[in-house]
Amino acid sequence: MHIFPQWLRRTGRRLREAPSRRLVNKLILLFTSIIILIVSSLTFIAYKIIERESVANSIASNRSNLKLVNQNYAKYMGELEQLSLPQIDYDPLMRAIEREGEDYASRLYLEDYLRSLFYARSDLQSIYLYLVDERKYLYVTRERYNVTVRAALDDGIPEQAWYKRAMADPHNRSVQSLVLSRETGYGTAPEGVYMAYHRVLRSLKDRQARAVLSFYVNDSAKNAIMADIPKTEGEHAILLDADDTPFHVDDLEFYSAAAGDEDFVSALHAEEAKERFNWQGPDGRYLVVENVDEQDGWRLVKPIPFSEIYRTAVEARRISLWIGLGFLAVAVGLVILTSNAITRPLKRLSKEMSRFGAGDFETVTEVRGRDEIAYLSKHFNLMARRTNELINERYKMKLTEQSAILKALEAEINPHFLYNALQAISTKALKSGNDDVADMVDALAGTLRYCISGKDVVYLNEELKHVERYMMLQKARFGSRVAMSYDIGDELLQLSIPKLSIQSLVENAIKHGVEKVQRPVTIAVSVYMEEDRAVIAVRDDGPGIAPDRLREVLASFEEAWGDRSDSGERIGLRNLDARLKLLFGGEAGLEIEALRSGGTELRMKIPAGGGGRLV
Repeated sequence: MHIFPQWLRRTGRRLREAPSRRLVNKLILLFTSIIILIVSSLTFIAYKIIERESVANSIASNRSNLKLVNQNYAKYMGELEQLSLPQIDYDPLMRAIEREGEDYASRLYLEDYLRSLFYARSDLQSIYLYLVDERKYLYVTRERYNVTVRAALDDGIPEQAWYKRAMADPHNRSVQSLVLSRETGYGTAPEGVYMAYHRVLRSLKDRQARAVLSFYVNDSAKNAIMADIPKTEGEHAILLDADDTPFHVDDLEFYSAAAGDEDFVSALHAEEAKERFNWQGPDGRYLVVENVDEQDGWRLVKPIPFSEIYRTAVEARRISLWIGLGFLAVAVGLVILTSNAITRPLKRLSKEMSRFGAGDFETVTEVRGRDEIAYLSKHFNLMARRTNELINERYKMKLTEQSAILKALEAEINPHFLYNALQAISTKALKSGNDDVADMVDALAGTLRYCISGKDVVYLNEELKHVERYMMLQKARFGSRVAMSYDIGDELLQLSIPKLSIQSLVENAIKHGVEKVQRPVTIAVSVYMEEDRAVIAVRDDGPGIAPDRLREVLASFEEAWGDRSDSGERIGLRNLDARLKLLFGGEAGLEIEALRSGGTELRMKIPAGGGGRLV
């Protein structure tokens, strides 16, 4: 479970350290960073310039376009207004309205008048003439075969909001939007009708309202006017009156989101907006450009996504990035070639210095040119020649010294063991028959073969077999006074340990435990892993070791080899500690602990990265 996080940390550390390991990497990183900084800066500056120009051009072009379209729509509304006024036929029309209920000729006059209006324009879907005094209306609608004028009674028209606005308006008119609601007061407006234009007709004598003329206009003419507004994906066009009532909406869902946003509504009427403002819409930021008709207050609004405005800038940035990446690739290639040419002599010198540090003292680096690197290479060769002989001599002397120390330590251990073994054989031979003596001799022969083998490090199972032969000889001496127990997992039997190491610990337990008491003593051998070290522990339940004696033995472990005395009492443990450190490094060693329950525990600890690894 912990392998992957450790590998990830090591990989991250190597990546962080990679630029600093080689001079060529530092040069490549430096020059590449400079090039990237220059290319990125130029690309960013160009993008910002194009972005600013795109916004300015979009504002200017859309302002002009919206102004022209708004003027055309105001002109269109002016034509409807002119059509709603009777002009020279005003007096006959008013007389016909006043007499319509009692004079059939007046009724025919009104019907002809409505037909003439209806045929005057193709964008009139229906026309209503509401007679105020009689509370009824005449109407004509566009039908498939003919145009028929019909009449209907209705007392609810005066309660309509558009009717009240028209009556209160100083210009005797009101314009009703049918974009959000299709209820007209005369019923439901047919599809395609987006607006109703209402005109109050008053008597010239008493200025009293006699009729209301209503035009229900389809969106053919309006759509033709709005088609002059160029729109790309994401752009919208909204036409509002002075009261912010919509008369043209190309996306009802978008309009609902905008009209429900207080920021959008307040920005429409803000003085500081100056016909444009920024708005955070439901699907991104928008630049909102508007134009307001000075006479009637028609407001034409066009929200433009900044993503569309910046499309040119983004495309230019993309092209610049590709060009920059191409330039960067060429520049990095030149930087790599140049950096390698500069650092190649240093690389050769570093390689030879590594070989020199690894023990190849006859290495020589090539000297080219007369620069500082050549001067350094020349003096390195001189230093290598002058120190070669001395380093080789001292190195070989050190190896010889360590080998001699190991052999001396083994030589010190073996005679001590053989003395006790021969003493046990002699005692057994006096007390028993020849069969037991033969077994002891076989065990002794195996022990001698194991001791004189040329290996310094053996497997744990080999050492345990040697300990069993050794204990066979010791049991012949002590009988039931000594017992052995083992606690070792099968997976640790291939652990590499120093030869004669466990036997030295068992021998110490016999010497300072079994020999000093008359009761039975148990010697327990256990092997286990402790974090990143292998631990071989030998415990006995003998009389233990005195604290002063323990401090003296541990202090002897710290003495230099040349300063050590030849005291036979502690030479075995001291030699074993020295062997551990020589074979496996300073992290290995021997520990001694006096147990509270009596007895002593000796522990060998070997780093897992050295001889203490599982094979």
